[in-house]
Amino acid sequence: MGLDIGPDSVKVFQAALEQCKSAIWNGPMGVFEFDKFAAGTEAIAHTLAAQTAKGCTTIIGGGDSVAAVEKVGVADQMSHISTGGGASLELLEGKVLPGIAALDDA
Repeated sequence: MGLDIGPDSVKVFQAALEQCKSAIWNGPMGVFEFDKFAAGTEAIAHTLAAQTAKGCTTIIGGGDSVAAVEKVGVADQMSHISTGGGASLELLEGKVLPGIAALDDA
């Protein structure tokens, strides 16, 4: 059972995020609600906050991801936060969201 990412995986993700101009995070890295399994999520949250400060657009999508950046204390450092994780991904896929379609029809 994978409950968190390890230090080597943290380094791989941090290296991948280093040059990003935009990043979308949908889903924490582990079971961050338990401190024993929160290290990976905390590290990536801090990395995304640092990237935001460098000009990267950071979008946090989904209730668990929002809870994670709030727990870590970096939520206010992200570019955009949305609790609609699944809906955000569907929008990025190009799907029509019923709520948006209803507004467009009005």
